[in-house]
Amino acid sequence: MSNLKKEDPRAIRSKKMFKDAVLSLLIEEPSVSQLTVQKIADRAELNRATFYLHYQDINDLLRQITLEIFDEMSIKLKPFIQTEIIDDREQLVIFLDYIYENRKFFAILFENKSVETNLFNLIKNLIETRRNNKQKELPKSYVSIDILTASLMGIIMWWIKDGIHYSSEYIANQISLMYKR
Repeated sequence: MSNLKKEDPRAIRSKKMFKDAVLSLLIEEPSVSQLTVQKIADRAELNRATFYLHYQDINDLLRQITLEIFDEMSIKLKPFIQTEIIDDREQLVIFLDYIYENRKFFAILFENKSVETNLFNLIKNLIETRRNNKQKELPKSYVSIDILTASLMGIIMWWIKDGIHYSSEYIANQISLMYKR
């Protein structure tokens, strides 16, 4: 018998409604300081007591949303670690599709420096792991991990904020061109 208790479907639904509500409010007004529990509850068509049943405060809600997004991103990035292929466009497109689907929230999240730093570290760890998994020694002229990570972050942040009219496939192809020698 499992010790893990299955979460109540109503709780799952309520949390989703609060997350959707906060996202729609932040899209309208990107300033977190303008959020109130009452605004979020009203948008979710739930009451404040239900909000406090699931979250301590607005920051707790935002923290949980961010953790879920980074967990999902880690899952999307895992195939990159397990493959030897440097130019794995298919996996890159899957990752970029996830970012595209959540682009509005990512644009808001990137306003927070700690979120940007967490994404930088996630991508940097991916690159380090891929390099460590390689069987052969890399040439000294290979691009440093920090420079490569910063380049990828810059592309992703630009794409979300200004270049979203480009498809995931196009961005994946452009990133892959950076690996060409």
